[in-house]
Amino acid sequence: MEIRHSVHPEDAIRYTTSQLRERFLIQGLFVPNEVKMVYSHVDRMITGSACPLKPLALEVGKEIGVEYFLERREMGIINIGGAGIVAIDGKDYSLDTTDGLYIGMGARKIIFTSSNAQNLAKFYFNSAPAHMTYPTVKIERSTIVPTHLGSIEQSNDRNLYKYIHPAGVRSCQLVMGMTALEPGNMWNSMPCHTHDRRMEVYLYFNLPEDGLIFHYMGEPTETRHIVMHNEEAVISPSWSIHSGVGTRCYTFIWGMAGENQTFDDMDHVNLKTLK
Repeated sequence: MEIRHSVHPEDAIRYTTSQLRERFLIQGLFVPNEVKMVYSHVDRMITGSACPLKPLALEVGKEIGVEYFLERREMGIINIGGAGIVAIDGKDYSLDTTDGLYIGMGARKIIFTSSNAQNLAKFYFNSAPAHMTYPTVKIERSTIVPTHLGSIEQSNDRNLYKYIHPAGVRSCQLVMGMTALEPGNMWNSMPCHTHDRRMEVYLYFNLPEDGLIFHYMGEPTETRHIVMHNEEAVISPSWSIHSGVGTRCYTFIWGMAGENQTFDDMDHVNLKTLK
């Protein structure tokens, strides 16, 4: 498990491009037959992936100091690849493309499997500390009524799907979902915002291999950008904006953890003050 430490905004101002990428960008996800995990000290969020050729077990490391991975944690999973199965303490949950799964604290044995070795599942997950157990629930994307945001005039016409949230699948602090841009649109989360009470992680996908995302981060008066490719993730501390524009249409998964689960608890940024 890779460890990422917290960053003070005054330090981030002085970072080079390489340093920004080292601190915030997550690459190398979805390597066949590997479980990749990055532990961020920002709200102790773990971001990871599993792309199984054969069954892959989620192992615990010394980094979190417990007997099993979800002893004091909860987890959200969204599959962005071919069909697959997540077995939790012997019970199988089948996930088609863009289906999700919430796993409550206390689940001991988690095994990832692809249904077809020619079209591997790509399980993406976020895990946050938990203080009580909520039921494990499968989430089919087809059952989620999306929230429409933006417009074609602003190049940000998009649909937001809430998977794990207080009015739906319950959790201790993890909130997770997916936003899909309509064809011909390129911007997300613009006008931008911060939320001092929560951190966030984005995973960008459904982008052509020759496409790019320019992800904007930093304090509103000290913005920076990170160039990202398909199936890469980025950590957004609570003090940072988190907005992106692509060379092509794309989809992204967002996961949040922190002081509350109020989706609309945002500090909106006046575009006239953005620098």
